[in-house]
Amino acid sequence: MPRKNQKAQKSNELDTAEFFAAIDLIEKEKGIPKSYMLDKITLALVSAYKKDHPEAGDNVVVDADEEKGTVRMYLKKDVVETVDNPATEISVEDAQAKLPQARLGDVIRMEIKTRDFGRIAAQTARQVIIQGMREAERGMIFDEFTSKEHEILTGLVTRVDPRTGGASLRISSGSEFTEAYLAPSEQVKGETYVEGMRIRVYVVEVRHATRGPQVLISRTHPGLVKRLFEMEVPEIYDGTVEVKSIAREAGSRTKLAVWSADPNVDPIGACVGPKGQRVNSIVDELKGEKVDIIKWSEDPTEYVAAALAPADVISVITQDDTKNCRVVVPDDQLSLAIGKEGQNARLAAKLTGYKIDIKPESAPNDPDPEEEDLILDDEPEGENIDAE
Repeated sequence: MPRKNQKAQKSNELDTAEFFAAIDLIEKEKGIPKSYMLDKITLALVSAYKKDHPEAGDNVVVDADEEKGTVRMYLKKDVVETVDNPATEISVEDAQAKLPQARLGDVIRMEIKTRDFGRIAAQTARQVIIQGMREAERGMIFDEFTSKEHEILTGLVTRVDPRTGGASLRISSGSEFTEAYLAPSEQVKGETYVEGMRIRVYVVEVRHATRGPQVLISRTHPGLVKRLFEMEVPEIYDGTVEVKSIAREAGSRTKLAVWSADPNVDPIGACVGPKGQRVNSIVDELKGEKVDIIKWSEDPTEYVAAALAPADVISVITQDDTKNCRVVVPDDQLSLAIGKEGQNARLAAKLTGYKIDIKPESAPNDPDPEEEDLILDDEPEGENIDAE
């Protein structure tokens, strides 16, 4: 008789050995914590029962005990004199027949046989469990890649759209991986990608999307240059040298403003490295993109003059309480200061945040609009890169 009772008792339970073995396997293969899956499976079992017994309301509870290796479901019922809702109430007589010590006003738990679930209910439980696993995986991927925002990751090109040139990449971080799309607008002009190629990309942002985390990546973002310098220049990585601002036109030229609080450290020399090894390594990664490294200064006249390198500057006159300035350069340096198609002056304006009006030494105050000069009317904003 004891054996029969024990067998009858077990028949009311799930196959706990298989149940917990499955959870262990999910944790091992997917990295999803047991506690998370137990919560989701508990929700699945409750939802499955309510599918067939909607009148039960919130009176269904699941008791999953990992230590004992048991999973049981109960329906809570109030002990009453007159039963109005059999799904949530039980008479005193019936309650005492099951539990002799039951009294009026008590709440008793009646075990639900999981084998009695209907087919639809079982499907509901399965769907909730699968959805829970998907949500957990997406959550883990989102958390992992969110921690990599503003960092450089290596991606494997899996597909290139022949019409737009957009590239699909498989990027990984730690044990997690996901798909990301490198839009044509985020690609460096002149670069070509083929399937199987590995490229470095900058993680701009990670967003929630209906199909999982959406990782926005770029090859043109100025932050890519900043991170490359951090990887090549120990003084930047440890904070001895600080990157104050970056202005970039990807594939062509970048200006980088650096500074050090240590008077014994040359911030430009640290970035260039012995025989230019450090900066050359970065230029190689950027496929030949020119990099101008200048020293940041609190004095706007010094800062603007340095930003216009490699041109020489005679004077910089700033207007009080504005972000406008007039720069005078030698006549033979005018074209160099402006740069090809205005690039040098445009990057200097972005780097410093100043609108720059460049004039030749021979006509420093000439208002003639036909004079070869450059006035940047757009509000220039340098990429002030915070240390992250």
